[in-house]
Amino acid sequence: MNRVLMIAYHFPPLAGSSGIQRTLRFVQHLPKFGWEPLVLSADPRAYERTSDDLMGDIPPGVVVRRAFALDTARHLAIGGRYIGAMARPDRWVSWKYAAVREGLRMIRQFKPRAIWSTYPIATAHLIGAELQRRSGLPWLADFRDPMAQEGYPADPLTRRSFLAIEQEALRSARFSTFTTPGAAHTYRQRYPDHAERVTVLENGYDEETFAAAAPVDAMRQPLNPGAITLLHSGIVYPAERDPTQFFAALGQLKAAGAIAPGSLVVRFRASVHDDLLQALAARYDIGDLIDCQPPVPYRQALAEMLAADGLLVMQAANCNEQIPAKIYEYLRANRPILASTDPQGDTAATLRQAGATDIVRLDSADDIRRALPAFLEAIRAGQAVLPTPQAVAAASREGRTAQLARLLDTATGGC
Repeated sequence: MNRVLMIAYHFPPLAGSSGIQRTLRFVQHLPKFGWEPLVLSADPRAYERTSDDLMGDIPPGVVVRRAFALDTARHLAIGGRYIGAMARPDRWVSWKYAAVREGLRMIRQFKPRAIWSTYPIATAHLIGAELQRRSGLPWLADFRDPMAQEGYPADPLTRRSFLAIEQEALRSARFSTFTTPGAAHTYRQRYPDHAERVTVLENGYDEETFAAAAPVDAMRQPLNPGAITLLHSGIVYPAERDPTQFFAALGQLKAAGAIAPGSLVVRFRASVHDDLLQALAARYDIGDLIDCQPPVPYRQALAEMLAADGLLVMQAANCNEQIPAKIYEYLRANRPILASTDPQGDTAATLRQAGATDIVRLDSADDIRRALPAFLEAIRAGQAVLPTPQAVAAASREGRTAQLARLLDTATGGC
């Protein structure tokens, strides 16, 4: 069996990021397609939060090495301040030095045939590029989302470092993969000389994990008996998923009597920004409608999606070339989905292709106010639109892993 060295910051026991699932499920499924994964990750001291709930999902016998790494903001700051170069391209740049040494040891010991590294921690691509230069092995750079964007990162020196990293990756990597068609299109235009090596490798859901999380029908209980529960599971980014207009619309509907007391609960699970949500709830007098809940183990979060009456997506227009990884879990949960996003973005396009057509602009309280009552009434009547079975089946992690294996086969000459 061929071996691939996989460089990923997001890996158990890191807690609080759906980005873990992409690498973890590739690691689980790659052996089915002729590839044995070798994982090079960061020492857990670098993680802000850890949890053992996914450690058991790492297949027995998989080689996992964890190189020394620090979080500049937590470990190297003095009085809350640190030198900018110590966090460029990101706060975990210290990971590079030990990871390159460990990666070279793994290459000598296990003789992988390819290297794979994954963003959104840019240092992972620095490690991948250095190991490719030193070993000559074919490298696959998994960007997921765009790196350098207009106005992002805000710091010009950090943005310059992002541009340098992506330029090196597009030049040296055998393939550069993105999770959305829009992101891939942007990079083909940005780097036309390497456009043929840019491809789409979407996120997905893991069927085995969902099957383990699913309650027996007889045991399925409503999250809030007597009320519709609309669930947003995951981080609410203040800029990229700004909930202000959604909250304003709720306030208008409540004031007009269109939402009866006790009829609706909007639950935010692991938002990270509960203070923002509670402040907005107070501003629009909807504290009785908003339920902020802490993080829970992954399978419990999936079970909650399965039990919710409806699922809420929030994605701003400045992320039109990105699709939240949670979308694919929402599709598998087979619950009605209200997408508050730009109708022209990749998130909306993916949902429409899956048959989920309840889409309304995130930045328009008026549009949300007009659409929400009909969405809730359809749920009550049992007539809400659900994703199509064909779209759900196509989004499995196993299928995505088969795509990755084909790229690895091509990169290594198929032997």
